[in-house]
Amino acid sequence: MKITWFGHAAFRLDFADKGILIDPFYTGNPSFTAGVEAATRGATHILLTHGHSDHVGDTPAIVARARESGVDIPVVTNPEVCAWLGGQGAGDSAVMMNTGGTVDMGGFTVTMVRADHSSGGPGTPAEYLGNPTGLIIKAPGEPTVWHMGDTDIFSDMALLAEIHQPKVVFVPIGDRFTMGAKVAALAVKRFLPGVEVVVPCHYGTFPLLAADASEFVAELEGHPVKVVVPASGDSFEV
Repeated sequence: MKITWFGHAAFRLDFADKGILIDPFYTGNPSFTAGVEAATRGATHILLTHGHSDHVGDTPAIVARARESGVDIPVVTNPEVCAWLGGQGAGDSAVMMNTGGTVDMGGFTVTMVRADHSSGGPGTPAEYLGNPTGLIIKAPGEPTVWHMGDTDIFSDMALLAEIHQPKVVFVPIGDRFTMGAKVAALAVKRFLPGVEVVVPCHYGTFPLLAADASEFVAELEGHPVKVVVPASGDSFEV
């Protein structure tokens, strides 16, 4: 599996014939450097953790551009975001699910799990768009990936790790709206004993967030987990 980080909470997973975009916040993302066309080329699916504009991002536009080429990109998200997508002309592509559920997307599954945060917008005034979630992606022969979404620490992270056995976890560390670096590192050390790779995210995008991942890296020094800190637009293999 190839994993690409596009800044903030935006990731891409490539394996087999799949190109999965998670929270594709590109336009208006100061840390996005790849170019929308390059980031979305060959994309087959979009997964959204929640309805905030810095996570829904370019989703309607990506779906619309793909349709012009005769390609339908399914968007997996909660019912409220699905309804909002309908108002943006992307409702036919929406795949509805909710916390605790699993959907089979053909070649991989997505499980929606708890995240402690909020969810509303995009637009002003903001509208309620369901509960925030994390996403767990499983595919045959590939490491299980957990995108935590925007969240604080909670002790049931340990139970989720026991149930799903993730090997790669994307961990928000930016503080203010999610866990900060010290608490995020504690979550890894206390609740994710079987995880092999952690990737910090949701930092360095805006002045209100932590500027870099150095504190998170320092807090996990000496811990057996591998901390991968890619530059925006960079990829790595797992």
